[in-house]
Amino acid sequence: MKFIELFAGIGAFRLGLENTGHECVYSNEWLEKPRRIYERNFGEQPDPRDIRLISANELPDADIIVGGFPCATFSYAGKRTGFSLEDTRGTLAFEMFRLARDKRIPYILFENVKGLLNHDKGRTFGIILSVLDAMGYDCQWELLDSQNFGVPQHRERIFLVANLRGKPRPKVFPIGRTGEPNVKQDSGKSKSREGLFSNISPTLDAHYSKGGASRQYVVEENPDIAVAQWRRGYFREYKSDGVPTLTANMGTGGHNVPFVRAILSPERKEKRQNGRRMKEIGEPSFTITAQDRHGVVIDDGRKIAIRKLTPLECERLQGFPDNFTKYYENGTLVSDSERYERCGRTISIPVVEAIGRNLHEFYE
Repeated sequence: MKFIELFAGIGAFRLGLENTGHECVYSNEWLEKPRRIYERNFGEQPDPRDIRLISANELPDADIIVGGFPCATFSYAGKRTGFSLEDTRGTLAFEMFRLARDKRIPYILFENVKGLLNHDKGRTFGIILSVLDAMGYDCQWELLDSQNFGVPQHRERIFLVANLRGKPRPKVFPIGRTGEPNVKQDSGKSKSREGLFSNISPTLDAHYSKGGASRQYVVEENPDIAVAQWRRGYFREYKSDGVPTLTANMGTGGHNVPFVRAILSPERKEKRQNGRRMKEIGEPSFTITAQDRHGVVIDDGRKIAIRKLTPLECERLQGFPDNFTKYYENGTLVSDSERYERCGRTISIPVVEAIGRNLHEFYE
């Protein structure tokens, strides 16, 4: 399919869809820094205009329009204002739908936070469905978690695909945990399988630079080795003292590696609060929010240290190629704080790829 990418950011939708055989014919992003990173990776900058000023007759012909419109107004970490006069970011969704309707683009694909589903007791999502219905689109959607698509990050996002009535309906959802269609049991329920990773990172968000939480990239001196270990599932064996070891197929002889615990407010030795401040070994980390500071305690049996994920590790948690966010179009370095923000505001590439593969198939 030929696609138009709105709210493009650094180009996650483009990367995932192009990886699965689709073609980008136009993109739009009004923030300068993401546009410059986008140009570095794709050789062209998105249209910088405010989407509200773009008319449908200025767009090229396309089969599908895609985008992740601003989610702060629906996020649990935000004020959850939704569609309001006080915060108009929520209304940008309708600008995307307007362009699709006026251009008569057959298909729409959008992504947003899990909170969109139950915002205002479900009325907000109901409004979106009603608007698309009135425009002549039928919808299918699913809540997808990145940890089920080959990256060790717990990141739940709603994806919706709409098609104009009279156009073939793509066989997109449901998608199984590895990007394959769900296998149905006799009871009619989706077959349950354990996640690809028993220990995963929490959701990355735009506030990650304020402090990170992690439990998997634990080799501080060489994050490349740590990522490879987790992607191949090597942290499976534990010695009697509770220290995890590498399995023999790493060819290392099974030497010890550090283990970690997630912690809140790592900069404070003592802190009174409701609930626990530190997780146990093997437990999921705390959810990263804009209000809390998160860290990871690394204990190798000799010393205890606290660190957060590197920008490279954040890219890998989202499925991007290494150093995708490292440079601007002119070769200058992107600051770490900007790289953290870009990784926190983007989409996991393997999820987009799974959807992109399914967009090639249609119900008869």
